[in-house]
Amino acid sequence: MADARAQEFRLARIGGLEVIVTPLGAVGTLLLGAIFFLVGRFVFNHGLANAIVGGVLLAYLHWVSEIVHQLGHNAGARRVGHPMTGVRLGFLLVLGTSIYPADEAELPAQAHIQRAVGGPLASAALSVVIGVLALLFAGTSVGWVLLVWFLNNLLVFTLGSLLPLGFTDGSTLLHYLGRRNAGAA
Repeated sequence: MADARAQEFRLARIGGLEVIVTPLGAVGTLLLGAIFFLVGRFVFNHGLANAIVGGVLLAYLHWVSEIVHQLGHNAGARRVGHPMTGVRLGFLLVLGTSIYPADEAELPAQAHIQRAVGGPLASAALSVVIGVLALLFAGTSVGWVLLVWFLNNLLVFTLGSLLPLGFTDGSTLLHYLGRRNAGAA
């Protein structure tokens, strides 16, 4: 595990959080760019240059969505007095994870719930903004990029994050809502 962490690199500091990219995150970015290129080329029938630029831009915007999602988690974490320290990009190639202090004490269920719900709420707000922009630019080269970004943000970071997949916010919410309702801390 120490070897894998040594290969990570610090990308930036955003909103007080260290943003770290893993080697898998770099691979995921290439994969996303290729997928989005294919969408532009074969779903929206754009030319080669437009599809390449759109694919690269959408790979970048995917990570913007991830950072906004994580900033939402951090806002919830700050509200309960247990903020994050960073974000690690590259979980399952194309997702990120919140980094909390290693020595953090056990928290009450409500704190976990507040932290978990922050990400989907931030992503939902971003989806509204992107959706409006996609409507304004419908039928243009920019419009297809905005539409795909909107769908990616809505399906992956807003709705997808609420699915109980074991590693998602939905799983965290189910776990801690159950503990809270059972009266456990």
